[in-house]
Formats: sequence, structure tokens, C-alpha cells
Amino acid sequence: MRSFNFFFFLIFFVFIHKIISQELNAQVIVNSNLVNQTNQQIFQTLEKSLNEFLNNQSWTNKEFLSNEKITCSFIFTLSSYKNDKFEGTLQVQSQRPVFDSNYDSPVLNFLDKDIEFKYQEFQPLFFNKSSFESNLVSIVSYYSFLIIGLDMDTFKLNGGSFSFDNAQTIVNLARQSGFKGWNPNESDRNRFWLIESILSNSFNDYRESLYIYHKKGLDFMTNNNFEAKISILESINNLEKVYNVRPDSYLLQIFFDAKSDEIVNIFSGGPKVDLNSTLSVLKKISPFFNSKWKQIKM
Repeated sequence: MRSFNFFFFLIFFVFIHKIISQELNAQVIVNSNLVNQTNQQIFQTLEKSLNEFLNNQSWTNKEFLSNEKITCSFIFTLSSYKNDKFEGTLQVQSQRPVFDSNYDSPVLNFLDKDIEFKYQEFQPLFFNKSSFESNLVSIVSYYSFLIIGLDMDTFKLNGGSFSFDNAQTIVNLARQSGFKGWNPNESDRNRFWLIESILSNSFNDYRESLYIYHKKGLDFMTNNNFEAKISILESINNLEKVYNVRPDSYLLQIFFDAKSDEIVNIFSGGPKVDLNSTLSVLKKISPFFNSKWKQIKM
């Protein structure tokens, strides 16, 4: 009887382990080519520690199957390293699978230029949601919650609110640290303003557009390409409301940095839809990508 109970417990443990897993399938790259440093060991150790930290941490209480983990990348391009202090940039990217296809859609493609942190080789990395541990941990934890929140918003309307709240908590804890990127008076395009905008009721249409674009649009591309395109047009037209609130909205830049190439591809083939009004909207709300919008054939 004892052996049966032990065997049952073992099977149950393995089953639970497969269901309740970490949320991220993250790849961290630490590029130190710009740093005048002969010994590269510390950069390799940093890269290894960050990969282990991000992929072993449970960020929510949601159940994720192994194949449901969010594919994402954190690319640190370091420009300075002196006395345990690192400076550089961080490119954060994430994607989500499209239903009934082999295609992964880009959701986030963001460059953070305010990267600075202190790190000693083999220093343990710990996340504590109620305190500021280190700027390095705060930065990657902030973007982890941002990635998870955006991913959840693409599957359920406003589904990522809990993760966004956690990202905002990290901002509030880090604001007194003295490191760049956390305070509203430093810049109008930093980590503070990014999460502030996402959670603002003034920009609810941004999150609604994320949901419509992915769940009602991309996820139906295989089964009903025409109706899927109509939903994607609706999501883009909906973003004009964000523009009307703030023409230079940070969120519009975030959206089209990730989606511009995809939008061109979607409307360059398959069933024709009326693009006239939406093309005008695209040129209005995202003029930086006008060269790409011109590639869309009517």
C-alpha cells in the first residue's frame, strides 16, 4: 500500500510540475563588444545568471503548459563597465503564437536606452515584489511583467491588468534608487511613462486594439481570412482614438514598432478589403512608417 501511495504521489507531482510552470521562455544575450575589457568571464556569468533567473522565476499564479511559455528575448548591449557598474541599452522582444498556424506574431519590440546597474560576478539574483533588491533585478522583472501583461491582453480583453499592476509596483519601489528610467521628470518616454500609459483609462483603446488585433484578427486568419482582416482594420482604426487623446503617444510607437512589417504582409496578399480609410489612419497616427505603408497594394 505504501509503494502504491508513493507511486501515485510521484505521478501527481510530475503532472503538476508540467502544468504549473514558469511563464517565460526567455533568451538573454549580453553583448560586451563595445566594452574595453580583456576578461570576458563576468559578462558570460551575467548572461548565464539572467537566463536562469528569468526562466526559473514564477511571475504569476497562472497555469502555463510548457508549450505555452511566452517566447521572448532580452538583448543587453553594454557600452561601459567600471567598478561593478554597467551601462548600455536593452532590446526587449516578445511574440505570441497565432491559433491554428506555425506563425508567431511579434507583440513587443522595445529599446530601453536607460540601462545602468551594479553587479558583482556570481551575485545571486532575487525578486522581492515588496522591496527594491537591485536595479538589474528591477529592470528585467519590470519587463517580464510587461511581456506577460501584453501577452494576456492579446488573449483576453484587459487580461494583463494584474501583471501591469506588478510592473507599476516595481516602478514605484525603484523611483528612489537614483537609477535612470524610473522617474517621470527624466523623460516622457521611459519605464515610468510606459506602464503609466498602459494603465491609464485615457488609453483603454490601446489595450482593446491589442485584443481585437490578435484574438479576433490573427487567430482567425487560417479559418476566415477576410473577416480576420476586417477585425485587424477595426483594431487599427480604433488606435486613432489613442492618437486623438495624445498624438505623440508612447503606446502608438510601441504598437507599430512591433507590428509595422506584419501589417504590410497581412494586407499584401489574400482577399481584398477596403483599405482606403485605414491607410489614411496609418499615415496619420504612424507617419514614421509611411515608407512601409506605401508598400501596401490596394
